[in-house]
Amino acid sequence: MVSELKIQEIGSLLRNNNRPLKERFRALFTLKNIGGETSVREISYALSDSSALLKHELAYCLGQMGNPIAIPILIKVLEDIKEDPMVRHEAGEALGAIGCPSAEIILKHYSNDPVTEVAETCDLALCRIQWLKSNGKNVKNSSHLFLSVDPSPPSEELNLSLLEKTLLDDSLPLFDRYKAMFSLRNMNSSDSAKILAKGFSCFSALFRHEIAYVLGQMALRDVEEDLIKVVRNKEEKPMVRHEAAEALGSIGSETAIQTLKEFLNDETRVVRESCEVALDISDYENSSEFQYANALLKV
Repeated sequence: MVSELKIQEIGSLLRNNNRPLKERFRALFTLKNIGGETSVREISYALSDSSALLKHELAYCLGQMGNPIAIPILIKVLEDIKEDPMVRHEAGEALGAIGCPSAEIILKHYSNDPVTEVAETCDLALCRIQWLKSNGKNVKNSSHLFLSVDPSPPSEELNLSLLEKTLLDDSLPLFDRYKAMFSLRNMNSSDSAKILAKGFSCFSALFRHEIAYVLGQMALRDVEEDLIKVVRNKEEKPMVRHEAAEALGSIGSETAIQTLKEFLNDETRVVRESCEVALDISDYENSSEFQYANALLKV
């Protein structure tokens, strides 16, 4: 049991913008792992930060924690049209991850948001809540292998060709394509990763960003060059480039590390900050450290 005082000290570290961002990320994930109402509050206090990358990760963690007390906090972020779309999208996705029907009205409203990524996210979150209501809370965590609460369940289809066809069909509902995506991720093979990487050619930036995210979870070198190409593409949306950078951090090869170092001074803040965090993740993956979320050792 971690004391409330210790949790508050970790929260202070999280909010201290004089500390390196990589250290603050470790504090965030420490709070996520501790869980509980105090951790939710400490995370929410940091939502006034200037870093869109950090705020997007705060919203992600609030969703993964699954505590309904975060719902009004996330709704406030979603409603703020001055907020970075990447942060608003993550707040919408987090509401879907928590899965409470009380969020349906607000998600329905913002499924018509003028920002495409926000609208698509809210529609996905609505679909997930409706799926949960049909299937029961016992299926809330879609992936035991990857320890994440996903925006959709995996498809029950196991045929690679059929999954690829669904994944890459821009005319299908995103929820169906996400199901194919998570089924391919759960296969965790070279073949399934290569199919997923084909998704970088798809129309939706939200979809491309999720492709990068799941490839980061898989951390297979088979798609390293695909991810590097995304990071290098200055015409790509920052939300996609940033997710590809973090995926390279999870892979942690020498080529991945050199690419991340190359973009530490990228003109787009969310990309350069992602490279900083990704290099720290890579350091952790290649070290003998016991755990990434180690802020309890710092306070």
